[in-house]
Amino acid sequence: MVAATPIVLEPEERDELESWVRSPTKEQRLAFRARVILAAAGGEGSARIAEREGVRLTTVSTWRVRFAQAGLAGLKDEQRSGRPRRYGEEAERRVLAKLDEPPPEGYATWNGTLLAEALEDVPAHQVWAILGRHGIQLQRRRSWCISTDPEFAPKAAEIVGLYLDPPENAVILCVDEKPHIQALERAQGYLRLPNGKAVRGASHEYKRHGTTTLFAALNVLTGTVSGMHAQRRRREEFLAFMNEVVADYPDQEVHVVLDNLNTHKPKHDAWLARHPTVHFHFTPTHASWLNQVEVWFGILERLALKHSSFRSPREVRERIDAFIQTYNRRAQPFRWRATTVRPSAPRASIADFLK
Repeated sequence: MVAATPIVLEPEERDELESWVRSPTKEQRLAFRARVILAAAGGEGSARIAEREGVRLTTVSTWRVRFAQAGLAGLKDEQRSGRPRRYGEEAERRVLAKLDEPPPEGYATWNGTLLAEALEDVPAHQVWAILGRHGIQLQRRRSWCISTDPEFAPKAAEIVGLYLDPPENAVILCVDEKPHIQALERAQGYLRLPNGKAVRGASHEYKRHGTTTLFAALNVLTGTVSGMHAQRRRREEFLAFMNEVVADYPDQEVHVVLDNLNTHKPKHDAWLARHPTVHFHFTPTHASWLNQVEVWFGILERLALKHSSFRSPREVRERIDAFIQTYNRRAQPFRWRATTVRPSAPRASIADFLK
């Protein structure tokens, strides 16, 4: 008979193997291998060990040999290649190439089923797996607005400079309008489901009761908001709102950030001449996202107007006024963090500003 492979343990190896045996959380296969090696190091024969552990003699011999050759590392499982991929790089190349082709007639975009049918020999679940590995989501669409303003850089730098390094003792206001806010009357309440649960929601049916327009000014340095309601958003209403706003800062320089709406940009020389402390700063074309009041409009919509029911424009105005009062009591300035601004930058999100 072939002599059993001798096992000699270093003190550290013995301590480690004994900890494997004692540990209640250690994998059982490793605990078994540790018992084999400890028994072999104690002079016990392979046949006796195999009988006590209820395994074949060759199993004990295998672990004795692997430990003798590689030590503790030899008791770990070897890396397995796993099941070979049936659909490899060639299938991926064909799927990705097919996406560059127009979808079948009558369809707006590809999906996994259509791709599988077009390829014929790659099943749909494999198509979806390939798309997933490349992070491709066929139904997701993103939109963007690229500014073509040739003066984008100096205009954006001027506004960002006001945010990051405002003039001393000056007021920075972001002004814009939220037009055509609808007064929609919806049936609201709780709906009892057959399973006994209740859900809160609103009926999809509604009645229209007119619209209203909100003019708003956000103080960049304090975060507070002032507003004015109007039926229209002509130059007349805009200047009336500006008269109200600048009256609150009679002894300070006022810098006003505006977009390129025609009610803002026509010659206001006479009005500006009467208000020498007021300076207008216009965002680049198609870059109204540089105006921080747009962020506040999103907050207003989400927290005060969305999913609400109004029976008249007056109720809408009352809700907005109440929200502005509540908001101003704990208002904080938005933290502008964008130091690099590009013409193709996406619309700023609330999460980018609020902390």
